[in-house]
Amino acid sequence: MCRNIKTLFNFEPPATKDEIHASALQFVRKLSGFNKPSQANEAAFDRAVAEVSEAARKLLSSLHTHAPARDREVEAERARERSRLRFG
Repeated sequence: MCRNIKTLFNFEPPATKDEIHASALQFVRKLSGFNKPSQANEAAFDRAVAEVSEAARKLLSSLHTHAPARDREVEAERARERSRLRFG
């Protein structure tokens, strides 16, 4: 499940709100063990996703680097190539 969480820092263009939310959702799913929580746990699950999203947004906005921003398309092609080599 967590393999879907992608690095979001130091990309051009910067990570979107939707990308941050998607990574937070995957993280909370992994921690809770729920892909979709029951009605009894839905409020706590949604609150956790919102809090993790906010924490991730704050983290990404406070990080600094001297490295040049990475290009999303180049990184995606590298990932596809690694996948082809690994899985054939």
